[in-house]
Amino acid sequence: MKHFFIRRRLVTFCLLLSLATVVPSGQAIAQNMQEPPPEGSVPVDPKDPWENWNRKVYTFNETIDRWFLKPVAQAYRTFTPQIVDRGITNFFNNLTELRNFTNSVLQLKGESAVVAVGRFTYNTTFGLGGLIDVATAFDLPERPEDFGQTLGYWGVGSGPYLMLPFLGPSTPRHLTGFATDGFALPSAWDTVDSPEVYYARALQIVDKRADLIPAESFISGDSYVFVRNAFLQRREFLINDGKVVNDPFASGDDEDLMLEDF
Repeated sequence: MKHFFIRRRLVTFCLLLSLATVVPSGQAIAQNMQEPPPEGSVPVDPKDPWENWNRKVYTFNETIDRWFLKPVAQAYRTFTPQIVDRGITNFFNNLTELRNFTNSVLQLKGESAVVAVGRFTYNTTFGLGGLIDVATAFDLPERPEDFGQTLGYWGVGSGPYLMLPFLGPSTPRHLTGFATDGFALPSAWDTVDSPEVYYARALQIVDKRADLIPAESFISGDSYVFVRNAFLQRREFLINDGKVVNDPFASGDDEDLMLEDF
């Protein structure tokens, strides 16, 4: 019961934080539309009105990553056999199927909900507890769904781009969804006791960072802008279930930044 109330308080805090971030930004954008910016001022990007703050947080995250997380991830890639690395990634992906199922139901996507159940059943039963992704071989590819996508499905706006310390790229809608998935909705992680859950989370973070290392070769130009556009495009791609829509985040000169790992 105590754990339940802690979850509720954390979710409430994140919801309030999201509302607090959306309202001021909307007012600022409205003022920018109604009043011309002062002469010589830097124009405000409507999708990134907090760019000055975001860049500082991005630099902080880059420093932590450069001196700690990336070296650990590189060592992990060096000493972990590929088959073991793939099995660890599959295992953690399999744990997300409960989240995929719950959010598919909330979005009234019956087929995606059935796919999530089927994937979890096949991979857990025939895939050695999820170490082997046999479901994809059975023509059941993953359909990732989270509460941020659920909010987008029901018409909630994403809000402006937000770079978070340690957590990385986000938006108010994405942050609210992340908190709800982690602390309110049912999760397979609920069955893992402490301190084992902390060891497993640490392994998951290192494994995910290691999987992102090859994607770094795609980064060109201003890395902050590249990461921002890739993240926002990826979120829109997921919310629209892969349907091609008008991309509001890319300029006419940008290449398609739809990276699977962002």
